[in-house]
Amino acid sequence: MDHFAYHDGVLHAESVPLPRLADAVGTPVYVYSRATLTRHARVFRDALSVLPAVRIAFAVKSNPNLAVLKVLAAEGYGADVVSVGELERALAAGMAPDGIVFSGVGKTHAEMARALDAGIGQFNLESAEEGLELAEIARAKGRTAHCALRVNPDVDAGTHGKISTGKAENKFGVPYDRAAAIYARLAGQPGLMMRGLALHIGSQLARLDPLEAAFTKVGALMQDIRAAGHCVTHMDLGGGVGVPYKAGDVFPQPAEYAAMVARVTAGWNVVLMFEPGRVITGNTGVLLTRVIRVKEGAGAPWVVVDAAMNDLARPAMYDAWHDFAAVAPDGDRMTANIVGPICESSDTFAMARDIDTVARGDLAVFRTAGAYGATMASTYNSRAMVPEVMVDGDRWAVVADRIASATILAAERVPDFLL
Repeated sequence: MDHFAYHDGVLHAESVPLPRLADAVGTPVYVYSRATLTRHARVFRDALSVLPAVRIAFAVKSNPNLAVLKVLAAEGYGADVVSVGELERALAAGMAPDGIVFSGVGKTHAEMARALDAGIGQFNLESAEEGLELAEIARAKGRTAHCALRVNPDVDAGTHGKISTGKAENKFGVPYDRAAAIYARLAGQPGLMMRGLALHIGSQLARLDPLEAAFTKVGALMQDIRAAGHCVTHMDLGGGVGVPYKAGDVFPQPAEYAAMVARVTAGWNVVLMFEPGRVITGNTGVLLTRVIRVKEGAGAPWVVVDAAMNDLARPAMYDAWHDFAAVAPDGDRMTANIVGPICESSDTFAMARDIDTVARGDLAVFRTAGAYGATMASTYNSRAMVPEVMVDGDRWAVVADRIASATILAAERVPDFLL
């Protein structure tokens, strides 16, 4: 459920008509619903209440906007970060340092040092090499880093290849059959407190059975590590549960997910950690755009909108689907190709799609754009950086400015030898 609905024939974000935002801020623009964000955060958190001990760290990479993080901090969420930039955002949003988990395969020396100084709750180590470097940094600072070892369980998540992270050929984690030995090695390092295992097999999962298979494998590994005399008090089960992008799509509900986790982890006697991202923010946002023109095509007409692949990269990167809807539909339908103005054939949102009839100047939205939308935006083709707006009932505010191409140009320098 989201809070984007038609009132008197016009699409609203909560109580704000989208044309009002288009007139005030311009297009394209991301629009987030605070009510939707809060609801999804609570539904996921409440579903996990069937488990004995839980910590939730929102996957900041899915939507790092400071206002979004502030809402989630108020709901008791921590943060799963993969860069020092995301760490600083989580801290700026008021998320408690001990609720922050630092994931990612390429943590630099400087990033690990900063995270130690910030007093974060856990590092998810991706390799023995990373663990040894972190131990050295921690010893030099007189600190102890609390860590989990990320394991690659070699389970196919059944999702798009570019967002699959748990197969043997993926770069993440340590091989399953070497994990116990690596854990033992790192557990003996002064400066490290090895306290658990972590995994994450992919994003946008439509079924629970790959997750269940991965959790079962890592649970067996946990028992082996304990049997060898090592401590395991935390198990980070990652995220990955998907959301429907298309009418008719069916995805697991948080309560179903929680019931599966409860069954698989019964008797583990650990704190269970989760890293939800898309399932919290996906349906909280839309990308509002305006039709530049409708151009005759060899087959279907081309609907050229002012949003582009630099604003919403998922269709170009993953052939991802986003529903396209007119803000003020008249009831007529058309079959069209929806594209942006970028000078790339990959700047295509949909081909031969049945959509609301639109014409030059009409407003439309790409739905389910609250995750992996603005955060993946760029200034390709020297376009402005897309702004973001949050709506709260009948109130709204710009939560990320449109960065004009002139501002970006002003940050560049011509060296003396070219003058």
